[in-house]
Amino acid sequence: MELKDEIMARMYVVITLISLLPILIAMQVLRVTTLDGPRLRTTAEAQSTEFEVIPAIRGEIFDAGDRPLVVNIERLDIDLDPSIEGFSRQAEAFYRKLSTIINLPVAVIRSRVDGRSSPSFVTLAQDVHLSSDELDWLGKVPGAIARHSTSRRYNQGEAAAHVLGVAGIDAGQSGLELQFDAEMRGVDGRRAVHLDRKNVPRFIPGSEEILPTHGESLYLTVDLIMQSILEEELKKGAIIDGARWASAVALDPNTGAILAMANYPTFNPNNPGRYNHNEKRNRAITDKIEPGSVIKILPAVAALESRVVALSDTIDTGNGELVQGRYTLRDTHPNGRIPFWQVIQKSSNIGTALVAERMDNGVLYSYARQFGFNQKTGIELPGEVATTLKKLENWTGSTRSAMSRGYAIEASTLQIALSYAALANGGVLMKPYLVRERRDSYGNVIWRAHPDSIRRVFKRDTAKKLVPVFESVISEEGTAPMAMVEGLRIAGKTGTAQKSRPDGRGYMQGKYRATFVGFYPVENPQIVLAIVMDEPTKSSYGGIVAAPVFKAVAKRWMARMPELARYVHVEGWQEIEESMAVVPDVADLPVPIAGRLLTALGLNTPATGSNYRASVITQNLAAGREVLSGVPVELTVSVDSTGVMPDVTGLAGRDARSWLAALKIEVKFDGHGTVRSQSVAAGGELPQEVTLILN
Repeated sequence: MELKDEIMARMYVVITLISLLPILIAMQVLRVTTLDGPRLRTTAEAQSTEFEVIPAIRGEIFDAGDRPLVVNIERLDIDLDPSIEGFSRQAEAFYRKLSTIINLPVAVIRSRVDGRSSPSFVTLAQDVHLSSDELDWLGKVPGAIARHSTSRRYNQGEAAAHVLGVAGIDAGQSGLELQFDAEMRGVDGRRAVHLDRKNVPRFIPGSEEILPTHGESLYLTVDLIMQSILEEELKKGAIIDGARWASAVALDPNTGAILAMANYPTFNPNNPGRYNHNEKRNRAITDKIEPGSVIKILPAVAALESRVVALSDTIDTGNGELVQGRYTLRDTHPNGRIPFWQVIQKSSNIGTALVAERMDNGVLYSYARQFGFNQKTGIELPGEVATTLKKLENWTGSTRSAMSRGYAIEASTLQIALSYAALANGGVLMKPYLVRERRDSYGNVIWRAHPDSIRRVFKRDTAKKLVPVFESVISEEGTAPMAMVEGLRIAGKTGTAQKSRPDGRGYMQGKYRATFVGFYPVENPQIVLAIVMDEPTKSSYGGIVAAPVFKAVAKRWMARMPELARYVHVEGWQEIEESMAVVPDVADLPVPIAGRLLTALGLNTPATGSNYRASVITQNLAAGREVLSGVPVELTVSVDSTGVMPDVTGLAGRDARSWLAALKIEVKFDGHGTVRSQSVAAGGELPQEVTLILN
């Protein structure tokens, strides 16, 4: 009996425990859901929640007329992670549908997936255009990702390339893009997203979201049309004269505002990888050179202000040769006894050296420092070099003479322009600047430039005496008759300098730099333009090599400056041939191409942007009509595609590619340059692929 009771007792215990088990489980569930639930849910959400970056949009860059020079182009790339569960079952269906959307053969898409270098990532297409329905479909495909981004577009290609610079994926790399990178980049925002079981981010409604602060845009002092004209004439002159390189700077002498800055050779910032370092170098600010006779403004100012000579004093330059120590100075032509003002007019090295010898070393050194020939100008561009000026204690017996003739002293093209801007404005060295305004993403002006003087270099009365002297240089009696523009009063100076050896030991035989700098109109100077040619083969003289470039530019710029009319002393000056342009036929061209074509010819146009789907229907000025440069050409634009193959012959390869890519046509190139022929005739149905033969 005792055994039975013991068994029954044990059964009661077991039954009791079994009956209590559901209660214990329920209590544990209750504890987890009520007490630990929020903590566990927070932990789980934290483990599956990330912060997604909302990228800030980089600021854009505009010229003096608010024309867009640098813009952002929206891009849509299609990426794929084929390792995601569920993709393999619908891969073929995905390839077929995607093929119809992006006009790419199924075999090509499949080969990109099969030949991918990463097991979990491949880019299937770049810079594509998808409708909202197509985007919705893509979002439902396991592993498929539509990646939105922006890329930089330099609307005018090579125009102002060295000023604008280049921006990479993450930051500016050169030019204004680098100098103002922090302001233009903006600040990224962020938002919380939930990663689903396929590791695809999903937006969480009501979650934390910090909107981005988009970058500031720059509004420049550079005028696009003036810049394009300067680049065209500088290139033409450099090629004709066989120069190794050339640079030019134009500025307003009254404010220091840079109107144009050009270099040859140049590069296209849309494809910077195709160019070498020398082509991407902004020599107008990075190359310090011995400037030759353009520097004679320095001894002229110093001599007059120290009263060692008057303009009317006679200087005996002899028979054109003068021995000074180990050196023999020579003039181009014997000038005999001439007044000091003619020493400048005829650029007499002997006369200048003789006047310089009348001054103390400290006087010439002091004025060289006042002109800024020992420091940077402060232009808002990276890479500017500080020119060197030999310390006074290191001067030798020949330094004073050499410096007065443009040796033993260095200057950049920009510094040469600034020194003559001081002469033009009455003796004040101005601080140069390129950016006139910075605006936020809403268009509000948040900073505006104000003209700033660095220092007064010489008296206004000295400038008043010297301007007529430098005006006489641009005459048949002076060294720059080839810079003369009929009816326009110009003052300036030529320069020729033998190049020093790279090791600094002496000079290279037959290697020269030719320079010309001038300003106009003399009555009320508005423009200073300095031009430097390196190693020209046609001639070594600035008056023969650089002066004609100045003349060509000045004549074409006259149409851009109607305020010059009262200072031009010739009838019908507006009719100057170089200031005329023939209106091109831009009908049926995409807006970006039409805009660049018109701008290159010096014609104003509202055709801007980067939408290659938008094309020109009509233009208000008939093609072939000759008009004054600068007149506006109004265009009627349509965003509807014609659905037929366009004629891209004669276009640059990059323009043809952009146009056809907008029409979802894959482009293959054969050659380089401009399009000579196309494999699919214009007017036919839009193909999936086309081959372009380039020159």
